[in-house]
Amino acid sequence: MKAILGIIGGSGIYDLPGLEGVREEFVASPWGEPSDALRFGRIGATEIVFLPRHGRGHRLSPSDIDYRANIDALKRAGVTDLVSLSACGSFKEALRPGTFVLVDQFLDRTMRRESSFFGRGCVAHVSMAHPVGPRLQRCIALAAEAEGIALHSGGTYVCMEGPQFSSLAESRSYRAAGYDVIGMTNMPEAKLAREAEITYATIAMVTDYDCWHPDHDAVTVADVVKVARANAGNAARLVARLARDFPAEHEPCPVGSDRALDNAVMTAPAARDPALVKKLDAVAGRVLGRRPA
Repeated sequence: MKAILGIIGGSGIYDLPGLEGVREEFVASPWGEPSDALRFGRIGATEIVFLPRHGRGHRLSPSDIDYRANIDALKRAGVTDLVSLSACGSFKEALRPGTFVLVDQFLDRTMRRESSFFGRGCVAHVSMAHPVGPRLQRCIALAAEAEGIALHSGGTYVCMEGPQFSSLAESRSYRAAGYDVIGMTNMPEAKLAREAEITYATIAMVTDYDCWHPDHDAVTVADVVKVARANAGNAARLVARLARDFPAEHEPCPVGSDRALDNAVMTAPAARDPALVKKLDAVAGRVLGRRPA
Protein backbone atom coordinates (compact mmCIF):
# COMPACT_ATOMS: atom_id res chain seq x y z
CA MET A 1 0.00 0.00 0.00
CA LYS A 2 1.29 3.46 -0.92
CA ALA A 3 2.17 5.59 2.10
CA ILE A 4 0.35 8.89 2.49
CA LEU A 5 1.48 10.98 5.45
CA GLY A 6 -1.13 12.97 7.35
CA ILE A 7 -0.15 15.89 9.58
CA ILE A 8 -2.48 17.47 12.14
CA GLY A 9 -1.27 20.89 13.21
CA GLY A 10 -1.99 21.98 16.78
CA SER A 11 -1.83 25.37 18.51
CA GLY A 12 0.41 27.75 16.58
CA ILE A 13 0.62 25.48 13.52
CA TYR A 14 -2.08 26.41 11.02
CA ASP A 15 -0.07 25.86 7.85
CA LEU A 16 2.78 23.62 6.71
CA PRO A 17 5.64 25.44 4.97
CA GLY A 18 7.46 23.52 2.28
CA LEU A 19 4.49 21.81 0.67
CA GLU A 20 4.76 21.70 -3.11
CA GLY A 21 1.93 21.38 -5.63
CA VAL A 22 -0.57 22.47 -3.00
CA ARG A 23 -4.28 22.15 -3.50
CA GLU A 24 -7.07 22.56 -0.99
CA GLU A 25 -10.20 20.49 -0.77
CA PHE A 26 -12.97 20.41 1.80
CA VAL A 27 -13.65 16.71 2.31
CA ALA A 28 -17.23 16.11 3.42
CA SER A 29 -17.79 13.64 6.23
CA PRO A 30 -21.02 11.97 7.37
CA TRP A 31 -19.82 12.48 10.94
CA GLY A 32 -19.87 16.28 10.89
CA GLU A 33 -17.71 19.16 9.73
CA PRO A 34 -13.92 18.81 9.74
CA SER A 35 -11.91 21.60 11.34
CA ASP A 36 -10.86 23.04 7.97
CA ALA A 37 -10.19 22.19 4.35
CA LEU A 38 -7.46 19.60 3.81
CA ARG A 39 -4.26 20.79 2.16
CA PHE A 40 -2.79 18.25 -0.26
CA GLY A 41 0.80 18.49 -1.46
CA ARG A 42 4.19 16.83 -1.57
CA ILE A 43 7.49 17.10 0.23
CA GLY A 44 10.07 15.22 -1.78
CA ALA A 45 8.36 12.09 -3.09
CA THR A 46 5.96 11.80 -0.15
CA GLU A 47 2.32 12.79 -0.46
CA ILE A 48 1.15 14.93 2.45
CA VAL A 49 -2.32 15.77 3.74
CA PHE A 50 -2.36 18.61 6.28
CA LEU A 51 -5.22 19.62 8.60
CA PRO A 52 -5.10 22.45 11.18
CA ARG A 53 -6.87 20.93 14.18
CA HIS A 54 -8.30 24.19 15.48
CA GLY A 55 -8.97 25.64 12.02
CA ARG A 56 -7.04 28.55 10.59
CA GLY A 57 -7.30 31.48 12.96
CA HIS A 58 -7.78 29.05 15.87
CA ARG A 59 -11.58 29.09 15.67
CA LEU A 60 -12.25 25.85 17.57
CA SER A 61 -11.63 25.06 21.23
CA PRO A 62 -10.47 21.52 22.09
CA SER A 63 -14.00 20.56 23.13
CA ASP A 64 -15.58 21.97 19.95
CA ILE A 65 -13.41 20.04 17.48
CA ASP A 66 -15.27 17.31 15.63
CA TYR A 67 -12.61 14.63 16.00
CA ARG A 68 -14.67 11.99 14.20
CA ALA A 69 -15.12 14.23 11.16
CA ASN A 70 -11.39 15.04 11.11
CA ILE A 71 -10.24 11.42 11.23
CA ASP A 72 -12.91 10.29 8.77
CA ALA A 73 -11.89 13.03 6.30
CA LEU A 74 -8.22 12.05 6.57
CA LYS A 75 -9.13 8.40 6.01
CA ARG A 76 -11.14 9.37 2.91
CA ALA A 77 -8.07 11.27 1.70
CA GLY A 78 -6.07 8.03 1.84
CA VAL A 79 -3.88 8.82 4.85
CA THR A 80 -2.04 5.73 6.11
CA ASP A 81 0.25 7.30 8.73
CA LEU A 82 -0.78 10.25 10.89
CA VAL A 83 1.46 12.57 12.93
CA SER A 84 -0.21 14.82 15.48
CA LEU A 85 1.58 18.02 16.47
CA SER A 86 0.28 19.15 19.85
CA ALA A 87 1.16 21.84 22.36
CA CYS A 88 1.37 20.55 25.93
CA GLY A 89 2.42 21.31 29.49
CA SER A 90 5.18 19.37 31.25
CA PHE A 91 5.19 17.54 34.59
CA LYS A 92 8.93 16.84 34.50
CA GLU A 93 11.69 19.34 35.26
CA ALA A 94 13.80 17.82 32.49
CA LEU A 95 11.07 18.33 29.88
CA ARG A 96 11.60 22.05 29.52
CA PRO A 97 9.53 24.44 27.39
CA GLY A 98 10.63 23.99 23.79
CA THR A 99 11.25 20.25 24.19
CA PHE A 100 9.57 17.82 21.79
CA VAL A 101 8.26 14.62 23.38
CA LEU A 102 7.38 11.46 21.46
CA VAL A 103 4.73 10.14 23.83
CA ASP A 104 3.69 6.50 23.59
CA GLN A 105 0.81 6.31 26.09
CA PHE A 106 -2.32 8.34 26.83
CA LEU A 107 -4.57 8.89 29.82
CA ASP A 108 -8.03 10.05 28.72
CA ARG A 109 -9.65 12.55 31.08
CA THR A 110 -12.06 14.05 28.55
CA MET A 111 -15.81 14.06 29.26
CA ARG A 112 -17.74 15.79 26.46
CA ARG A 113 -16.42 14.17 23.30
CA GLU A 114 -17.63 11.42 21.00
CA SER A 115 -14.85 8.86 21.28
CA SER A 116 -15.89 6.13 18.83
CA PHE A 117 -17.27 5.67 15.34
CA PHE A 118 -19.10 2.58 16.57
CA GLY A 119 -22.09 2.22 18.85
CA ARG A 120 -25.73 1.18 18.83
CA GLY A 121 -26.33 -0.83 15.67
CA CYS A 122 -22.70 -1.77 15.07
CA VAL A 123 -20.51 -2.46 18.10
CA ALA A 124 -16.74 -2.82 17.87
CA HIS A 125 -13.86 -2.95 20.36
CA VAL A 126 -10.28 -2.20 19.31
CA SER A 127 -7.11 -2.54 21.37
CA MET A 128 -5.53 0.65 22.73
CA ALA A 129 -2.82 -1.10 24.74
CA HIS A 130 -0.17 0.35 22.44
CA PRO A 131 -1.74 3.43 20.82
CA VAL A 132 1.35 4.68 18.98
CA GLY A 133 2.91 3.05 15.92
CA PRO A 134 6.54 2.20 16.86
CA ARG A 135 7.84 2.30 13.28
CA LEU A 136 6.27 5.69 12.68
CA GLN A 137 7.67 6.90 15.98
CA ARG A 138 11.12 5.65 14.98
CA CYS A 139 10.93 7.54 11.68
CA ILE A 140 10.15 10.74 13.61
CA ALA A 141 13.04 10.17 16.02
CA LEU A 142 15.50 9.64 13.16
CA ALA A 143 14.23 12.80 11.44
CA ALA A 144 14.72 14.80 14.64
CA GLU A 145 18.25 13.43 15.03
CA ALA A 146 19.10 14.34 11.43
CA GLU A 147 17.85 17.90 11.98
CA GLY A 148 19.52 18.34 15.37
CA ILE A 149 16.17 18.84 17.12
CA ALA A 150 16.09 17.83 20.79
CA LEU A 151 13.50 15.14 21.29
CA HIS A 152 12.59 12.90 24.22
CA SER A 153 11.26 9.44 23.30
CA GLY A 154 8.54 7.88 25.45
CA GLY A 155 6.11 9.22 27.99
CA THR A 156 2.46 9.47 28.98
CA TYR A 157 0.19 12.26 27.75
CA VAL A 158 -2.75 13.19 29.99
CA CYS A 159 -5.61 14.56 27.89
CA MET A 160 -7.83 16.88 29.93
CA GLU A 161 -11.14 18.30 28.75
CA GLY A 162 -10.27 21.99 28.96
CA PRO A 163 -10.63 24.66 27.81
CA GLN A 164 -9.41 25.81 31.24
CA PHE A 165 -5.87 25.00 32.28
CA SER A 166 -5.24 22.63 35.22
CA SER A 167 -5.97 23.41 38.85
CA LEU A 168 -2.95 23.17 41.14
CA ALA A 169 -4.42 20.02 42.73
CA GLU A 170 -4.80 18.37 39.32
CA SER A 171 -1.31 19.35 38.24
CA ARG A 172 0.28 18.04 41.45
CA SER A 173 -1.74 14.83 41.27
CA TYR A 174 -0.71 14.01 37.70
CA ARG A 175 2.92 14.87 38.45
CA ALA A 176 2.90 12.62 41.54
CA ALA A 177 1.49 9.78 39.44
CA GLY A 178 4.53 9.98 37.19
CA TYR A 179 2.87 11.23 34.01
CA ASP A 180 4.92 13.33 31.63
CA VAL A 181 2.85 15.91 29.76
CA ILE A 182 -0.69 17.28 29.63
CA GLY A 183 -2.72 18.59 26.72
CA MET A 184 -6.29 18.97 25.52
CA THR A 185 -6.48 17.41 22.06
CA ASN A 186 -4.96 13.94 21.60
CA MET A 187 -8.03 12.16 22.89
CA PRO A 188 -10.21 10.91 21.37
CA GLU A 189 -8.07 11.62 18.30
CA ALA A 190 -5.76 8.65 18.95
CA LYS A 191 -8.70 6.31 19.65
CA LEU A 192 -10.47 7.30 16.45
CA ALA A 193 -7.30 6.93 14.37
CA ARG A 194 -6.97 3.39 15.72
CA GLU A 195 -10.58 2.58 14.81
CA ALA A 196 -9.93 3.99 11.33
CA GLU A 197 -6.83 1.77 11.03
CA ILE A 198 -4.52 4.76 10.60
CA THR A 199 -1.09 4.40 12.22
CA TYR A 200 -0.75 7.27 14.71
CA ALA A 201 2.02 9.11 16.54
CA THR A 202 2.19 12.32 18.55
CA ILE A 203 4.87 14.97 18.78
CA ALA A 204 4.00 16.75 22.02
CA MET A 205 5.63 20.19 21.99
CA VAL A 206 6.18 21.50 25.52
CA THR A 207 5.11 25.13 25.97
CA ASP A 208 5.09 25.40 29.79
CA TYR A 209 5.51 23.56 33.09
CA ASP A 210 1.79 23.54 33.90
CA CYS A 211 1.06 25.11 37.31
CA TRP A 212 2.90 22.66 39.61
CA HIS A 213 6.23 24.38 39.02
CA PRO A 214 7.14 27.12 41.55
CA ASP A 215 8.24 29.39 38.69
CA HIS A 216 5.05 28.73 36.69
CA ASP A 217 2.27 29.06 39.24
CA ALA A 218 -0.17 30.07 36.51
CA VAL A 219 -0.23 29.20 32.80
CA THR A 220 -1.28 31.99 30.45
CA VAL A 221 -2.22 32.04 26.79
CA ALA A 222 0.58 34.55 26.18
CA ASP A 223 3.15 32.12 27.58
CA VAL A 224 1.82 29.23 25.50
CA VAL A 225 1.60 31.20 22.27
CA LYS A 226 5.13 32.58 22.64
CA VAL A 227 6.70 29.12 22.91
CA ALA A 228 4.30 27.56 20.38
CA ARG A 229 5.41 30.07 17.76
CA ALA A 230 9.04 29.33 18.51
CA ASN A 231 8.30 25.59 18.23
CA ALA A 232 6.56 25.99 14.87
CA GLY A 233 9.81 26.45 12.94
CA ASN A 234 11.35 23.30 14.40
CA ALA A 235 8.12 21.41 13.78
CA ALA A 236 8.17 22.42 10.11
CA ARG A 237 11.81 21.31 9.76
CA LEU A 238 11.06 18.02 11.49
CA VAL A 239 8.04 17.26 9.29
CA ALA A 240 9.97 18.18 6.15
CA ARG A 241 12.80 15.79 7.03
CA LEU A 242 10.33 13.09 8.04
CA ALA A 243 8.57 13.41 4.69
CA ARG A 244 11.79 13.41 2.63
CA ASP A 245 12.97 10.20 4.29
CA PHE A 246 9.57 8.51 4.57
CA PRO A 247 9.12 5.00 3.09
CA ALA A 248 7.25 4.99 -0.23
CA GLU A 249 5.15 2.04 0.91
CA HIS A 250 3.21 1.90 4.15
CA GLU A 251 4.98 -0.58 6.42
CA PRO A 252 2.78 -2.96 8.43
CA CYS A 253 2.49 -1.71 11.99
CA PRO A 254 4.04 -3.98 14.66
CA VAL A 255 1.17 -3.20 17.07
CA GLY A 256 -1.49 -3.86 14.45
CA SER A 257 -2.87 -0.35 14.04
CA ASP A 258 -3.48 -0.89 10.33
CA ARG A 259 -5.44 -4.11 11.05
CA ALA A 260 -7.15 -2.91 14.23
CA LEU A 261 -10.62 -3.94 13.08
CA ASP A 262 -9.70 -7.57 12.49
CA ASN A 263 -12.08 -9.48 14.79
CA ALA A 264 -13.18 -6.22 16.44
CA VAL A 265 -16.80 -5.98 15.22
CA MET A 266 -19.16 -7.77 17.63
CA THR A 267 -22.52 -7.14 15.97
CA ALA A 268 -23.83 -9.91 13.72
CA PRO A 269 -24.31 -8.83 10.08
CA ALA A 270 -28.08 -9.27 10.22
CA ALA A 271 -28.31 -7.04 13.31
CA ARG A 272 -26.25 -4.13 11.99
CA ASP A 273 -27.91 -0.77 11.49
CA PRO A 274 -27.71 -0.01 7.74
CA ALA A 275 -27.56 3.75 8.36
CA LEU A 276 -24.56 3.40 10.68
CA VAL A 277 -22.85 0.92 8.36
CA LYS A 278 -23.23 3.47 5.55
CA LYS A 279 -21.50 6.14 7.66
CA LEU A 280 -18.69 3.68 8.40
CA ASP A 281 -17.84 3.20 4.70
CA ALA A 282 -14.44 4.91 4.90
CA VAL A 283 -13.48 3.95 8.44
CA ALA A 284 -14.53 0.30 8.41
CA GLY A 285 -15.37 -0.57 4.82
CA ARG A 286 -12.54 -3.11 4.76
CA VAL A 287 -14.27 -5.32 7.34
CA LEU A 288 -17.90 -4.37 6.73
CA GLY A 289 -17.73 -4.98 2.99
CA ARG A 290 -18.64 -1.42 2.09
CA ARG A 291 -16.34 1.04 0.38
CA PRO A 292 -16.71 4.83 -0.05
CA ALA A 293 -18.73 5.78 -3.13
